[in-house]
Amino acid sequence: MAHPAQHGHHEHHDHDGHDHAGHHRAHAGGGAGWRTAAQATLHCLTGCAIGEILGMVLGTAFGLHNGATVVLSILLAFVFGYALTMRGVLKAGLEVGAAVKVALAADTVSILVMELIDNTVMVTVPGAMDAGLGDLLFWVALAGSLALAFVLTVPVNRWMIGRGRGHAVVHAYHGH
Repeated sequence: MAHPAQHGHHEHHDHDGHDHAGHHRAHAGGGAGWRTAAQATLHCLTGCAIGEILGMVLGTAFGLHNGATVVLSILLAFVFGYALTMRGVLKAGLEVGAAVKVALAADTVSILVMELIDNTVMVTVPGAMDAGLGDLLFWVALAGSLALAFVLTVPVNRWMIGRGRGHAVVHAYHGH
């Protein structure tokens, strides 16, 4: 059985003039570009950021230990990252079990890399984890950690998409 991202390619130009076959090749490993990788990373970052920020805010607000706050942030980043991907593929008609498998295949490495980077930054910036929600240091460190995570994860996603993995798996289910 063919991998979903390796579906047949034919030249198809929609009413909007886009070369969708070329777009599909970019996702399926036929030359993943930086733009495609940046879009996939931005999608992943959205879910990660929601979970990361929520986890940091909850951990800080409830006075959790730094380790517990980091764990909570990581768990929520995975939950929201996977949920955003699942929302799209469920909308495309996949069953829940298949949607879970697609989300796991598409986002796991990207989320892992992002979480490693942004939590490392938060833990290593002096005072960031101990700053309160009203402290500028907390928000600047968090924003900087997410921005750095984005920049360093784009090449990872480009490499994965170029091999038909990561976001390329999800793209097979996007409606055009």
